Amino acid sequence: MSDLLNVDLKEEHIAVITLNRPEAANALSNAMLQQLNEAVRKIDQNKSVYCTIITGSGKKAFCAGADLKERRGMSEQQVIETVRSIGQTLTAIENMKMPVIAAINGSAFGGGLELALACDLRIAAEDVKLGLTETSLAIIPGAGGTQRLPRLIGLGHAKRLIYTAKPVKADEALSIGLVEQTVGGNELLAEAYNLAIAIASNGPIALMQAKKAITEGMQTNMTEGLGIEHASYKKTIPTADRIEGLQAFKEKRKPVYKGE
Repeated sequence: MSDLLNVDLKEEHIAVITLNRPEAANALSNAMLQQLNEAVRKIDQNKSVYCTIITGSGKKAFCAGADLKERRGMSEQQVIETVRSIGQTLTAIENMKMPVIAAINGSAFGGGLELALACDLRIAAEDVKLGLTETSLAIIPGAGGTQRLPRLIGLGHAKRLIYTAKPVKADEALSIGLVEQTVGGNELLAEAYNLAIAIASNGPIALMQAKKAITEGMQTNMTEGLGIEHASYKKTIPTADRIEGLQAFKEKRKPVYKGE
């Protein structure tokens, strides 16, 4: 545990990262970014973690994005470097080997929504609002929003959200595919945890290779994507987990995967 970030390693092969600046709407200060980077690096190297959840403390905000109070004292070059740092941190989250779930407990604006976009799946509390609001501040999303949002929800909806800078409510976010699920705020963490358990009960090497195939395949054409899928599939064949899965199916029991 740290001042700005809580990291909880669960015995079900799940890690939970909680942004812990509720008094500042969990905004991404430079100090928090450093702690988040370190937490992501350690979790990604931990072979016992098969799924990660990222959420915010409190109910008001998931993450407000960049810390604008901190930014006011920066030079133009420092602002550019800070946004680049946020972008690099979010890319590190996107590139984590295991699936990552954003449990959106409160509002997610600007860099906060960009953080959720870097995750594999998004579950939102029913009363939250989400948006890329940067153009209202005379800037643009600079930590991946202009690239990840249209890839997720399509060009038209992405342009509407970015050009208008207007947030959408959770129900609309669900209807346009910005989030995969909405739940009552009191059930959010439990639902995210149930989803993480369902994911983490599967073969960790298979999860890793499935994520790799999907992520890399989406960046290319179908023919090359199928080649990426085949290469990822082959890596699951010589594993002890695959044999365990077959044996467990034969014996009608739950498999015990070890990531081997």
